[in-house]
Amino acid sequence: MSQDLYDLLGVARDADGDAIKKAYRRLARQLHPDVNPDPESQEKFKQVSMAYEVLSDPQKRSSYDRGADPFGGGGQAGFGQGAGFSFTDIMDAFFGGGGQGGGQGRGPRPRVRRGQDALIRLEVDLADAAFGVTREIKVDTAVLCSTCHGDGAAPGSQPVPCETCRGQGEVAQVQRSFLGEIRTLRPCAACRGFGTIIPDPCRECSGDGRVRSRRSLTVKIPAGVDTGTRVQLTEQGEVGPGGGPAGDLYVEIHVAEHPTFRRHGNDLQCTVTVPMTAAALGTTITLPTLEADVVADPDEPTELETSFEIEVRPGTQSGTEQVLRGRGVPGLRGGRGDLVVTIAVETPGRLDARQEELLRELAALRGEEAPTGSVRPGTKSVFGRLRDAFNPH
Repeated sequence: MSQDLYDLLGVARDADGDAIKKAYRRLARQLHPDVNPDPESQEKFKQVSMAYEVLSDPQKRSSYDRGADPFGGGGQAGFGQGAGFSFTDIMDAFFGGGGQGGGQGRGPRPRVRRGQDALIRLEVDLADAAFGVTREIKVDTAVLCSTCHGDGAAPGSQPVPCETCRGQGEVAQVQRSFLGEIRTLRPCAACRGFGTIIPDPCRECSGDGRVRSRRSLTVKIPAGVDTGTRVQLTEQGEVGPGGGPAGDLYVEIHVAEHPTFRRHGNDLQCTVTVPMTAAALGTTITLPTLEADVVADPDEPTELETSFEIEVRPGTQSGTEQVLRGRGVPGLRGGRGDLVVTIAVETPGRLDARQEELLRELAALRGEEAPTGSVRPGTKSVFGRLRDAFNPH
């Protein structure tokens, strides 16, 4: 082939690397066998690729400009016989990307990278979740190595360029195909793609730049958290490889069960059991508040209301509910839920002779010696409701 390589790519002889690469991309999109499968286009694509192989390499280009055969063979034997080109450059021709000029690869990957996020779970009492608390926690994460300060090299030494990939972090592998020799870039196995090798690793961290350590942290739990809420501590997670910036630490809250109150959202619920006589005659009951759990000494004066009274009206039935507004759990975004108190009437299981006598007298006075029970109007059995569902008329 006698055609000038610059003419093949359509660039001037003083074109820089970017102009050569752009010209190759444009022609590769037009001539690639997947686009133009005819033999003439395949041959043209092969010539363009080999022209780019020469002009994108400074040494080969200089040799070509001086009139020498850049492939080291006689005549034009280099074209179509031992020429290679980067598969990465072909992909760049269709999808863009890659380095700048000369078909460069991605280069060595950095040793310094951001660390991973960490997650721990913390159990707190209901009152602490409701009103907020500050807790000290122990975490076991990767921290910066104090010996090498993240470099990974022993004191007095430093990383050196990899001789296998010459510091590029990548090595080329050549494969033959109908297009000629295709050169692909793979991470260097000797340096694992870093481009450098640590000949004398730090003994403390084994060259990783970080070590595991147990440390104490203070975390502020905001008021209103619930089970599953996560509190984020920025840059308190795992330190990255090579002493990279730390990830975040997430503290996931688990609220322990309370002996008196049950939580549903921002509302609290509790059940109060009263004797049958108290439900019939009425009474007043004193209950502790959730605030009582955060008071260290109940005998000490405090502004918090540690108890409240509810009135059980005469004739209260079992299952009656009383809603106390604003006595629930504070919300994360303001406001406060309610407290729902359910009354459970307790029937005595054992009576002595005198108690049984008095109850019988009461039943006689009320005409309830032999009650037959009552059915509310409209109340039907399960089978009756099913029957009506299938026979509406």
